Amino acid sequence: MSQDNGAHVEDGATTDASLASRAKNPKKSGPKWWLISLIAVIVAVAVVIGVTLAFGGKKDDKSASSSNQYADTVTIGLKLAPTNLDIRNTAGSALDQILIGNVYEGIVARDSKNQVAPAIASSWETSKDGLTYTFHLNKNMTFFNGDKLDAEDVAWSINELIAKGYHDADALAAVSKVEAKDADTAVITLKTPNSNLLWTLTGRAGLVFDKDAKYDLKTQAVGSGPYTVAKFVENSSITLKANEKYWGKNKAKTPTVVVKYLADDNAAVNALKSGDVQVLAPITENLAEPFKSDSAKYTVKAGNGTDKFVLGFNNASGSKLADKRIRQAIRYAINHKELIASRGGADKALGGPIPSLDPGYEDLTNLYPYDQNKAKSLMAEAGYSTDKPLQLTLTYANIYGTELGDQLRSQLKPIGIDLKVNVVEFSTWLQDVYTNHTFDISLVDHNESHDFASWTDPTYYFGYDNKNVTKLYNEGVAATSDKERDAKFAAAAKLVSEDAPADWLFNYRITTATAKGVEGFPFDLNQTVLPLYNVTYTK
Repeated sequence: MSQDNGAHVEDGATTDASLASRAKNPKKSGPKWWLISLIAVIVAVAVVIGVTLAFGGKKDDKSASSSNQYADTVTIGLKLAPTNLDIRNTAGSALDQILIGNVYEGIVARDSKNQVAPAIASSWETSKDGLTYTFHLNKNMTFFNGDKLDAEDVAWSINELIAKGYHDADALAAVSKVEAKDADTAVITLKTPNSNLLWTLTGRAGLVFDKDAKYDLKTQAVGSGPYTVAKFVENSSITLKANEKYWGKNKAKTPTVVVKYLADDNAAVNALKSGDVQVLAPITENLAEPFKSDSAKYTVKAGNGTDKFVLGFNNASGSKLADKRIRQAIRYAINHKELIASRGGADKALGGPIPSLDPGYEDLTNLYPYDQNKAKSLMAEAGYSTDKPLQLTLTYANIYGTELGDQLRSQLKPIGIDLKVNVVEFSTWLQDVYTNHTFDISLVDHNESHDFASWTDPTYYFGYDNKNVTKLYNEGVAATSDKERDAKFAAAAKLVSEDAPADWLFNYRITTATAKGVEGFPFDLNQTVLPLYNVTYTK
């Protein structure tokens, strides 16, 4: 493969550590990264579905450069605050969002379309058998402390991650060795082909660290990116300063970027109105309305992402939903257009487990179109009606509010389902649903990209087990061309959707509001990939 392969939160948890510490007795069957991943998902969900936030910070600096009139400082409001800066050990998407591509760089990067792009490596090639990846590095690279960055740092960083089991090490299980062929060439050899490798390397697994630097990973960061961390205030803010020694073409256009974290909805909105922040990401469509109506002062735009609001069914034997007819009836009974409209209309319908920005995506919304008559018929076959309803419970975390649960209860009642909505603390959800699998239906925002593997793990909380799906997915992973990989993943996803082990309510799209004069802020994928080098503000 070539380099071209490439809601409302009432009381959302705001730190990765607080969520992780609330997990009790995680299941030991199945890969341990699922728990970490899901916690990251839930955390990000509080990000995603909640409104935006941000506050504080300096107003635009009047001492902007006379040559370009850009303000010296841009203040950005984000939702999820990291508890520390240790990106090797601390779970949660907040660290990826602010550090990857800004402070730390990877051997490859991810662009706004979720495709693999050059970074520390300017180009690469893969052997025909898919087992050897040769990366050609840029020349004259340095870390911000002045240390040289070369292939030795690349090899050390990835080997260290694997050897010490740092975050995302499991994703590199197929790696046999990583070597520095010479100062400008790094070679990764695999035991078995893995078509996900390059994309995996755009995240934590591919980050390159200074093997000679000594610093406190929790409070400091020594990277090679366009920005350095000048100040970190736990759960509050991060101040980024332009890296004067940056080696690459993506030099920071704004000398200082202040990222403010605030969980209070009203404070976030007021911060943008007052000019304390120039950007809010995310903000709910409903709260964004006043800014939309004042287009002379603000820009509001929804961007694409990989968040999938999954209405997961308990597929395990003995469950009420082990009957496929009931699962199918639920899918036919859900009016997705109505759900999306109630949330402001920015989200997109999603008929299966793969979002549009991931490999193998296919529009599967026609598999289960809204059809109450068909839903009633299936329920009748299963022995239920409005006179003899099926009792089911929907259990989900309170970070999502109550609106979706209320709507689903109303939509399922006419087909003979009496849905009890049980909104709980996240810790309760994690214990009862995720760990113990004691639930009928659940609701979670799975925001991870390339996370289809959860549908191949029967120990995962869905309890879904289809050997043909697993076979197709594994064949896709082992594919040595993008075309073959995408075809296998698409076929696997279609099988999953047809089996109806869940309903994909919608693909959540993140809405961002900016003050007029802000340019270069990314709208797509900005809860996971947030490059800030191009951001400027002109008052």
